[in-house]
Amino acid sequence: MKPIVSVPNPVLTSPAATVTSFDKKLAGIIADMKETLIATTNPKGVGLAATQIGLGLRIFVTRPTEKSEIRVFINPEIISTSQDLTDGVPGRGNKLEGCLSIPNVWGKVKRQTHVTLRYQDESGDMKQEEFTGFMATIVQHETDHLGGILYTQRVIEQKEKLYQVVEEDGKEVLEEIKIA
Repeated sequence: MKPIVSVPNPVLTSPAATVTSFDKKLAGIIADMKETLIATTNPKGVGLAATQIGLGLRIFVTRPTEKSEIRVFINPEIISTSQDLTDGVPGRGNKLEGCLSIPNVWGKVKRQTHVTLRYQDESGDMKQEEFTGFMATIVQHETDHLGGILYTQRVIEQKEKLYQVVEEDGKEVLEEIKIA
């Protein structure tokens, strides 16, 4: 397991490099990423980009539910998107998006409802797949990471609100973060 890098670490806001070697070193990085994603607890992670463990490489892994198999995406590129936008995270009551690298901060992000992703698998084979719903949101969030874009930037661009978790009367509640 690797420690998750938090803001303001510059690796999180720098574009990641293309993976060119599909070797044992890459297999080790992917194994570390899978182990790290499984170990997340508060919140439980659904995706993890290599930049989040301090590696500027175009790799992310996903696991939308605890029962889901972890999927690996190398050198991903969104090649088409729907015009329709979500109203925050699909299938979530509060619709708020978060990030393991920005602990205790949440925000509403409108994202495309459908995306087509071109990527390579762990063997280097080229794949293309369409994603919808929650998985489309995860794919866009993680692809943004590899481009050096954090979801908080999307929240601000869309003139939405950010919230932080604070303790109030022994309970965790969301409090709006005032953005100047």
